[in-house]
Amino acid sequence: MSAAIELHGVSARHGAATVLHDVTIAVPPQSITAVTGHNGSGKSTLLGVLAGVHPPASGSLWRSHSGRVAFVVQRSEASDALPITVRQTVSMGRWAHRGAWRRLTREDRSIVDECMERLGVADLARRRLGTLSGGQRQRVLLAQGLAQRSDLLLLDEPATGLDAAAKARIAAVLAEERARGTTIVHATHDPGDAAAADARIVLAHGRIADPEARE
Repeated sequence: MSAAIELHGVSARHGAATVLHDVTIAVPPQSITAVTGHNGSGKSTLLGVLAGVHPPASGSLWRSHSGRVAFVVQRSEASDALPITVRQTVSMGRWAHRGAWRRLTREDRSIVDECMERLGVADLARRRLGTLSGGQRQRVLLAQGLAQRSDLLLLDEPATGLDAAAKARIAAVLAEERARGTTIVHATHDPGDAAAADARIVLAHGRIADPEARE
């Protein structure tokens, strides 16, 4: 398989504004691809297109993955006022397999426990999501994404707000997922994270830029 995802001549809009212009890319399978660019360059929109939650205005999208995409955003859409715990948040990752209203199985609960442990948030299981720091919440959302057990993982700046130890943990987890055969695409501002990826997509003003261009 030469590519896990292909975009051909894709443009995307937010309202009347075009934020992606004629983007053509091929994402290699079972690899880590970093999407870089300044704020406003279109990174989040590109991830939304890849995830299928932001329809292109023109062009075509092809994915080899048949299952549900695991898309981890920068912040939870759940209100801080909701009394939802860390465990409940991560458990939502199993809804793709069980449905929102079906009781989780023993296997589901085991997967949730494993994902929380891998991201170092197991000790926060009973904490309300709204009481967490930004870095803690980001790790919880990543654990939720892993709990989906998808073979396509899309991450919008997963290391934002994290200290060096937490960043190293996430890098190790992503390497483990790649070894399992998962295709990973993540947006990042960190040159080190981009350099460590297997492939790199550089955006500038919504267009594909020279991969050697300085950010």
